[in-house]
Amino acid sequence: MSAKLFSSIPIKSITFKNRIVISPMCQYSAQDGFANDWHLVHLGIRATGGAALIIQEATAVSPEGRISPSDLGLWKDEHIEKMQSINKFIISQNSVPGIQLAHAGRKASVSEPWNGNKKLEEINGGWKTVAPSVIGYHSNEESPIALDKTGIQKVISDFRLATKRALEAGFQVVEIHAAHGYLLHQFLSPLSNFRIDEYGGSFENRIRLLLEVLETVQSEWPANLPLFVRISATDWADGGWNIEESIQLSKILKEKGVDLIDVSSGGLVSHQQILLGPNYQVPFAGRIKKETGILTGAVGLIIESSQAEEIVATGKADLVLFARASLRNPNLALAFAKELNEKITWPKQYERAKI
Repeated sequence: MSAKLFSSIPIKSITFKNRIVISPMCQYSAQDGFANDWHLVHLGIRATGGAALIIQEATAVSPEGRISPSDLGLWKDEHIEKMQSINKFIISQNSVPGIQLAHAGRKASVSEPWNGNKKLEEINGGWKTVAPSVIGYHSNEESPIALDKTGIQKVISDFRLATKRALEAGFQVVEIHAAHGYLLHQFLSPLSNFRIDEYGGSFENRIRLLLEVLETVQSEWPANLPLFVRISATDWADGGWNIEESIQLSKILKEKGVDLIDVSSGGLVSHQQILLGPNYQVPFAGRIKKETGILTGAVGLIIESSQAEEIVATGKADLVLFARASLRNPNLALAFAKELNEKITWPKQYERAKI
């Protein structure tokens, strides 16, 4: 019997050759938002490694939307050229290039992980951060600026312009980042959103910005190309965003034309209590898929081919996204195919290494 993990899946006009996806992973290796040869090699080698979809790291829609000063960005036209080059290579390897568009909100302006992942003051290359409310991720750091209506409209406009550039750069999938405690997630959760206007309070108000961002992205993104949204299914904290709200949101997103929910969790508050373990986030993807009918992607401590095969074969998710496992082995799909006795096409330059 053929492995479900290596079956193709059509989403809109794109057919993915298998169900293996390289998750967006920040490399903290850009200058002024520009991609460089590190990104070409990092993304390109995973395309030669057999994954169907390669999603570029969280790419900031504005300078203040970066997590760190070394994040990729797509806030100006000059960023497009190098990304075009990278995407052409990915496509040449029969993989699909995707991009995750993001705004870090109050979690912006921090140093790279190897430099301590610490909040940066403006004097040290940092900047003022923005959020739905005047409350920081850590209690001992400078509070963010609460976005006013003008600021919110700028965020929406920034997503629209970045989407337009993403299309010109040759991306074939766009993912809106509404997870991991970044700006759109900050609006979703009552633990970070204390607003009393139409963007805060009720569930309908807290999801408003995400829906407005979705609408503006759709105004630039072709209807025949896949559109994903990544969410944190739960905050892992009392009184926070939860799986029931995630299911409710996913129903709405499906009705509005989103193709797939990339289901992660956590990242909003420092006091979260995550129950880590193999497949720990898969049940969230399974519930969302079962209760809404939308396609889902599963992530989180999925490291074995047997794990991934079981997830898609039993209908818990439609795609499986790999991050750290892919960092350890960029040829993950080639390795999994061998383990599952699947014959897949290798790059012709590597064929002599097949056993």
